[in-house]
Amino acid sequence: MTFFFEASEEHIRRERARARELRRSQWWKNRIARGICHYCQARVDPKELTLDHVVPLVRGGRSTRGNCVPACKACNSRKQSMLPVEWEEYLERLRREP
Repeated sequence: MTFFFEASEEHIRRERARARELRRSQWWKNRIARGICHYCQARVDPKELTLDHVVPLVRGGRSTRGNCVPACKACNSRKQSMLPVEWEEYLERLRREP
């Protein structure tokens, strides 16, 4: 199942600016200080964690505390612009492969 939604350039530009502000916040610094990827639960050097939008900006997501999580670069790259349900389907397919 795939959902298609394209956010406007204005939405993406505005939300990227909000994400930059969020990265400077104490809330974000506390989140990455734990050094744990939201998706794979791997321990990662906090400097190596990236900010990932659970619902991607290009799919209408916003840069809010409830939608931004720390992710290792590998998970963030694999997830790309998938919605949570699509990410779960992707992981399920990986588990079924030999």
